[in-house]
Amino acid sequence: MPASDAAAGPGGRLEFDGTVVVQFRRTESDGVVSLQFGRASGEPLPGWAPGAHVDLLLPSGLVRQYSLCGSVSDRGAWRIGVLREPTGQGGSAWIHDHVQEGAELRVRGPRNNFPLLAAPRYLFIAGGIGITPLLPMVTEAEAAGADWTLHYGGRRRASMAFLDELAHHGDRVRAHPKDEFEILDLAEILGEPSQSTLVYCCGPSRLIDAVESRCASWPPGSLHVERFTARASAADRENRPIVVECRRSGITLTVPPELSILEAVENAGLQVLSSCVEGICGSCETTVLEGLVDHRDSLLTDDERDANDTMMICVSRAKNGRLALDL
Repeated sequence: MPASDAAAGPGGRLEFDGTVVVQFRRTESDGVVSLQFGRASGEPLPGWAPGAHVDLLLPSGLVRQYSLCGSVSDRGAWRIGVLREPTGQGGSAWIHDHVQEGAELRVRGPRNNFPLLAAPRYLFIAGGIGITPLLPMVTEAEAAGADWTLHYGGRRRASMAFLDELAHHGDRVRAHPKDEFEILDLAEILGEPSQSTLVYCCGPSRLIDAVESRCASWPPGSLHVERFTARASAADRENRPIVVECRRSGITLTVPPELSILEAVENAGLQVLSSCVEGICGSCETTVLEGLVDHRDSLLTDDERDANDTMMICVSRAKNGRLALDL
């Protein structure tokens, strides 16, 4: 990877940060387009695994995360699916309205906060555009010879992207368009906890919340989710001033209530990779050297939070007023 295409990611790892060219654009359903892009030179892109996402850095300054949903074996191209969000901040609308074949985009990544773990059986549950990270997972599960079922919900069949691509899997894929009265019956789908089954869910917050509730009686570690928006309670806690020691830089900062740790360290001149600033993308994940973290992200598992060795500095703070970070 040329030096100009390398950026420091979480934990100091290198990830791609460069310009790509849109090789093709396709309408996948009402409101969803897919974009496939690669390097103009034809050089390979970094490898990735199911669950990975990339950042699109738009000309407006907006940064948006999109799951990779193509073939993990195709090193020459990455594919994403983009839902037009009428109530969003304009990022998806700009992509729909302006990005055509041949367009150049700045892309950063890949990064994976939603990895597919090995298991004999999987239950995949998707809502709307949440199907995108599950597409390569289905392919990998099939290749591994695992038993799997995908339940895919949407408003109507015409709005459900990639159904044609999934059709060859037959009845392993069960579509539940609301306008055909086939709702996702989570009580039936998740009614029997299984020691040998992993559940992967991506979609709207209300779907993930309902799946989390249904999986409360399942064995620990059975459920894996990826959220597009932060949990509603993530920003509801009171902020107090905290002290943050950036040990690698030799800087100690007092972070006032109105600033996040990320904002404070950036104001001090430190360069930190960041993107969503909501605690859902993982780009600002930072190693914790000392102190107890008040985790407010929507990404880490309970076990990862209990380990207290990493945090998302865009939203999380200190429980006892002081942290030492590897910054």
